[in-house]
Amino acid sequence: QVQMVESGGGLVQAGGSLRLSCAASGFPFDDYAMAWFRQAPGKEREEVLCVSTRNVYSMKGRFTISRDNAKNTLHLQMNSLKPEDTAIYYCAAERAFSRDYCSGSSATYAFWGQGTQVTVSS
Repeated sequence: QVQMVESGGGLVQAGGSLRLSCAASGFPFDDYAMAWFRQAPGKEREEVLCVSTRNVYSMKGRFTISRDNAKNTLHLQMNSLKPEDTAIYYCAAERAFSRDYCSGSSATYAFWGQGTQVTVSS
Protein backbone atom coordinates (compact mmCIF):
# COMPACT_ATOMS: atom_id res chain seq x y z
CA GLN A 1 0.00 0.00 0.00
CA VAL A 2 1.44 3.32 -1.09
CA GLN A 3 1.65 6.00 1.56
CA MET A 4 3.08 9.49 1.34
CA VAL A 5 2.76 11.62 4.42
CA GLU A 6 3.81 15.26 4.52
CA SER A 7 4.74 17.14 7.65
CA GLY A 8 6.35 20.41 8.68
CA GLY A 9 3.80 22.90 7.46
CA GLY A 10 2.48 25.71 9.60
CA LEU A 11 2.24 29.44 10.12
CA VAL A 12 5.37 31.53 9.66
CA GLN A 13 6.10 35.23 9.32
CA ALA A 14 7.39 36.65 6.07
CA GLY A 15 11.13 36.19 5.85
CA GLY A 16 11.06 33.01 7.88
CA SER A 17 11.90 29.45 6.92
CA LEU A 18 10.18 26.09 6.93
CA ARG A 19 11.32 22.58 6.15
CA LEU A 20 8.72 20.20 4.83
CA SER A 21 9.16 16.44 4.92
CA CYS A 22 7.45 13.62 3.08
CA ALA A 23 7.72 10.04 4.31
CA ALA A 24 7.07 7.55 1.51
CA SER A 25 6.38 3.83 1.63
CA GLY A 26 4.86 1.05 -0.44
CA PHE A 27 6.85 1.61 -3.65
CA PRO A 28 10.54 1.50 -4.69
CA PHE A 29 11.51 5.03 -3.72
CA ASP A 30 14.86 4.83 -5.55
CA ASP A 31 13.05 4.24 -8.87
CA TYR A 32 10.82 7.29 -8.63
CA ALA A 33 11.46 10.92 -9.40
CA MET A 34 10.02 13.09 -6.67
CA ALA A 35 8.51 16.54 -6.60
CA TRP A 36 6.81 19.14 -4.49
CA PHE A 37 3.74 20.89 -5.85
CA ARG A 38 1.63 23.58 -4.27
CA GLN A 39 -1.86 24.91 -4.69
CA ALA A 40 -3.02 28.28 -3.45
CA PRO A 41 -6.72 29.13 -3.03
CA GLY A 42 -8.33 29.78 -6.38
CA LYS A 43 -5.22 28.82 -8.31
CA GLU A 44 -4.08 25.76 -10.20
CA ARG A 45 -1.60 23.33 -8.74
CA GLU A 46 1.94 24.23 -9.72
CA GLU A 47 5.28 22.54 -9.43
CA VAL A 48 7.72 23.92 -6.87
CA LEU A 49 10.71 21.69 -7.57
CA CYS A 50 11.46 18.15 -8.66
CA VAL A 51 14.45 15.86 -8.23
CA SER A 52 15.43 12.94 -10.44
CA THR A 53 16.51 9.54 -9.22
CA ARG A 54 20.17 10.27 -10.00
CA ASN A 55 20.35 13.51 -8.02
CA VAL A 56 19.91 14.01 -4.30
CA TYR A 57 18.93 17.65 -4.39
CA SER A 58 17.96 20.54 -6.61
CA MET A 59 17.71 24.25 -5.90
CA LYS A 60 15.72 27.09 -7.33
CA GLY A 61 15.89 30.51 -5.74
CA ARG A 62 14.75 30.31 -2.15
CA PHE A 63 13.79 26.64 -2.24
CA THR A 64 15.79 23.40 -2.10
CA ILE A 65 14.40 19.92 -2.66
CA SER A 66 16.34 16.95 -1.38
CA ARG A 67 15.82 13.23 -1.13
CA ASP A 68 17.16 10.64 1.30
CA ASN A 69 16.90 7.29 -0.44
CA ALA A 70 18.07 5.41 2.64
CA LYS A 71 15.09 6.75 4.60
CA ASN A 72 12.57 7.03 1.73
CA THR A 73 12.12 10.67 2.62
CA LEU A 74 11.75 13.85 0.61
CA HIS A 75 12.35 17.33 1.96
CA LEU A 76 11.67 20.89 0.89
CA GLN A 77 13.66 23.66 2.53
CA MET A 78 11.97 27.02 2.07
CA ASN A 79 13.78 30.21 3.01
CA SER A 80 12.85 33.90 2.93
CA LEU A 81 9.19 32.99 2.71
CA LYS A 82 6.71 35.45 1.25
CA PRO A 83 2.94 35.74 1.70
CA GLU A 84 2.52 34.55 -1.90
CA ASP A 85 4.09 31.23 -0.88
CA THR A 86 0.94 30.49 1.12
CA ALA A 87 -0.55 27.27 -0.23
CA ILE A 88 -1.10 23.60 0.41
CA TYR A 89 2.12 21.77 -0.41
CA TYR A 90 2.03 18.24 -1.81
CA CYS A 91 4.76 15.69 -2.37
CA ALA A 92 4.44 13.48 -5.43
CA ALA A 93 6.19 10.49 -6.99
CA GLU A 94 6.72 9.76 -10.69
CA ARG A 95 7.95 6.46 -12.12
CA ALA A 96 11.28 7.41 -13.66
CA PHE A 97 12.06 6.43 -17.25
CA SER A 98 15.33 8.31 -17.07
CA ARG A 99 17.59 8.68 -14.07
CA ASP A 100 18.35 12.26 -15.09
CA TYR A 101 14.83 13.55 -15.61
CA CYS A 102 11.88 14.66 -13.54
CA SER A 103 8.71 16.10 -14.96
CA GLY A 104 7.19 19.45 -14.12
CA SER A 105 3.71 18.24 -15.01
CA SER A 106 1.41 17.00 -12.29
CA ALA A 107 -0.23 14.66 -14.81
CA THR A 108 2.75 12.30 -14.82
CA TYR A 109 2.91 11.83 -11.06
CA ALA A 110 1.20 8.66 -9.89
CA PHE A 111 1.41 8.95 -6.11
CA TRP A 112 0.49 11.94 -3.96
CA GLY A 113 0.47 12.90 -0.33
CA GLN A 114 -2.51 14.50 1.38
CA GLY A 115 -0.84 17.90 1.56
CA THR A 116 0.38 20.19 4.32
CA GLN A 117 -0.71 23.79 4.78
CA VAL A 118 1.88 26.55 4.68
CA THR A 119 0.72 30.02 5.66
CA VAL A 120 3.03 33.01 5.49
CA SER A 121 1.87 36.14 7.27
CA SER A 122 2.98 39.61 6.26
